[in-house]
Amino acid sequence: MTETKQKLGLIGFGAFGRLTARHLSDWFEVIAHDPVATDGEGVATLADLATAAACPTVILAVPVEALEATLGAIRPHLAPDALIIDVGSVKVKPAQAMKTLLPPGLRIVGTHPLFGPQSGKDGVAGLRIAVCEVRGAKDARRVAAFCRLALKLKVFQVTPEAHDREAAVVQGLTHLIARVLLQMEPLPTRMTTSSFERLMQAVDMVRHDSPAVFRAIERDNPFAAEVRERFFALADEARGELD
Repeated sequence: MTETKQKLGLIGFGAFGRLTARHLSDWFEVIAHDPVATDGEGVATLADLATAAACPTVILAVPVEALEATLGAIRPHLAPDALIIDVGSVKVKPAQAMKTLLPPGLRIVGTHPLFGPQSGKDGVAGLRIAVCEVRGAKDARRVAAFCRLALKLKVFQVTPEAHDREAAVVQGLTHLIARVLLQMEPLPTRMTTSSFERLMQAVDMVRHDSPAVFRAIERDNPFAAEVRERFFALADEARGELD
C-alpha cells in the first residue's frame, strides 16, 4: 500500500518555485499557486490560493517585495498550526513581516537556499542553505535536518541578522559586480585567462536572475548599503592611485 504524502502548499511557481517543487515532490504532494502559471510540469498540482495556503506546510517562493501582500492574502486560509517557510534572499525583513502579520499560533522558519535555478539545475546535493529560527527553535531544527538528510544540502543555522550581514558581502558584491560587467558586454571571448573565465562563470550564474532578486539583495538587506559604500570608496581610492 502506497503511503499518502503530506500536502505542501507552494505560493509562487516561477523559476525558483519550479526548482523547489522538483526537489520536494518525492516527499510531498506539492499544491502550487501562481496566477500566471499554466502547467505544474509534472511536479505540482496547480490550485487556487486558498487551497495552497490551507496545506500543513506552506512555502513562500515570492519576491521579497511581494511578501507582505502575500502574507495578507494567505492569512485567512492558513491552518491554525501550519508551518510557514520563506525562501527569500534576505532574512531580517521577511522574519519581521512574518512575525508581525501572521497569527501567533503559526510556526515560522526562514530559509535562504544559497543557489538558484541556474546553479541548482543539475541537482542540489552539496549546495548550501541557511536556516533561521523565526518562531520556534524545534521547527528550525526539523527543517534543517530535512534539508541535510533528505536533500543532502549543507546547512547553516544562523540568525536573520547574521545571515544578512554575511549576505550583504557575499551576494551584494557578486550581483553588483555582475551587473556592471553585464552592462559592459560584449566582452572578449577569445584571448581570455582562467581567472577571467571564472569571473564570467560567476556572472552567468546570476545573469538571468530577475530584477526583483537584485532589488531584494541591494535594497532590502539592512547591511547592503554599508558594504556598497565601502566598495565604492575603495574603488575610488584605486582610481585615484592610477590617476
